[in-house]
Amino acid sequence: MLTVAAIAQLLIAAAFVSIPLVRHRYGAAAKAAAEAELNRQGVRPGVLAEHGMRFDAGGHETWAPLSIALVMVALAGLNLAAVPWGQTLTWICQVLVVIVNIVILYSNLTAAKSIEHAFAKTGDPELARIDARRFLAAAENAFPRWVMPWLQNARHAIVFGGSILVLVALIAA
Repeated sequence: MLTVAAIAQLLIAAAFVSIPLVRHRYGAAAKAAAEAELNRQGVRPGVLAEHGMRFDAGGHETWAPLSIALVMVALAGLNLAAVPWGQTLTWICQVLVVIVNIVILYSNLTAAKSIEHAFAKTGDPELARIDARRFLAAAENAFPRWVMPWLQNARHAIVFGGSILVLVALIAA
């Protein structure tokens, strides 16, 4: 059963690695599309950079998912080696991965409202009038059709389903 847990953890690692890979490949196009939409809305160039908004694989969009992937690979190795404390670490880290993925899912679902709220808080009338839904839709449409919602939903299914499988496998081990 620990082998089943390890395989699921490797799949979860791959799911997290897909985030920076896709952003690296298509992020520049998404940024250009988002900036073009802001231009259509009459918003000054550079507003994305001013507020740290990016669609590429920079910053936390790379280090966070890659860190989670590395932890999953390390735990998979411990589980394949049947190291007893690896199971304890798996319980802790797997629950944390589920919580992190819930936060990611919530962030994805509330992105437009979060952007509207953040821009409104600046007090800048230009930012407050941005149609965040159109802005985000423009960026999302720059990614290939298989990314959103297919890859995004597959990633969540792998992380949630794989985590459940890992925990069930630990119980059965």
